[in-house]
Amino acid sequence: MKRAIGVLVAVASLAGAAHAQAPAAAEGMSLLGRIYQATEKLSYTGTFVYQQGDRVETSRISRIYGPAGELEKIEVLDGPQREILRTRDTIKCFLPESQTIKVEKRVDQRAFPAMLPDRFADLAQNYTVSRGEPARIAGYDCESVVLTPKDELRYGYKLWADTATGMLLRARTFNSRGETVEQFSFTQLAIGNVPRERLKPLRAARNWRVEHASVSPANLAGSGWFLGAELPGFRKVFELTRRLGESRPVNQVVYSDGLAAVSVFIEPLAGRTEAVRPSVSSLGAVNMYTREVANHLVTVVGEAPAASLQRIGDTVEYRRPQ
Repeated sequence: MKRAIGVLVAVASLAGAAHAQAPAAAEGMSLLGRIYQATEKLSYTGTFVYQQGDRVETSRISRIYGPAGELEKIEVLDGPQREILRTRDTIKCFLPESQTIKVEKRVDQRAFPAMLPDRFADLAQNYTVSRGEPARIAGYDCESVVLTPKDELRYGYKLWADTATGMLLRARTFNSRGETVEQFSFTQLAIGNVPRERLKPLRAARNWRVEHASVSPANLAGSGWFLGAELPGFRKVFELTRRLGESRPVNQVVYSDGLAAVSVFIEPLAGRTEAVRPSVSSLGAVNMYTREVANHLVTVVGEAPAASLQRIGDTVEYRRPQ
């Protein structure tokens, strides 16, 4: 019920934002709303290609939406075999090579694109929203919307959606020079009823090792951790503590501007003798910045320019609680 109310609020705020803008922008915002609702409500099965820098990966996805919520399976077709099963509450990753199942409670319920329904009206503050040209993708007639950032703190996006249903068929992420840094596109897609058998794991995994990752709410400020000035347009979505088996706990804070998301991880460096030097690395649209703070490794990772991640990471500080 709470989820349904959130969607209705999103549509209402979206409509209000659309009327306040030029017709092209209003049409673009309206299409974003249709894409969001389609990713929430449709059942489908298909094959898509994901390109991240020089890395290209093909996957098969099947998704069922019904009264009990959603059930989704992704099978990676390139490289080491992997299957990911998502329900409303959990994520299970099946790794045949090591005969391991990684299980984690699902915290972030958003599908791709990872839109926050209560932030739709804010998107136009950080992006110029416009309609793009039509295209035909995987046999579907599509319309498109372009989100061009108004600053250097975020990437731009171009989304193509099925004209009839709003189903997202292609997404392109581009930098300030207009260059593609990440892209995903369906090559085959069937929208509608999906047999439940398609969402079963391909292999029996009765004797596989199961690794449970615990997730619990966190209060980083209460334990001495503070993040300074946030990026304009980004706000904190949630903060939590993750632990895999007997490993040390890792704190995570997630920020979003309604579309892009950035995570800050803080984990102890107990037993390490060498200092961690600040460093930046990237793969496609995903950048990562690391530095050491109070004998902890701070890692900022997300689909945002490296300078944005460094700006967040450099504000992290520890103050011993009184």
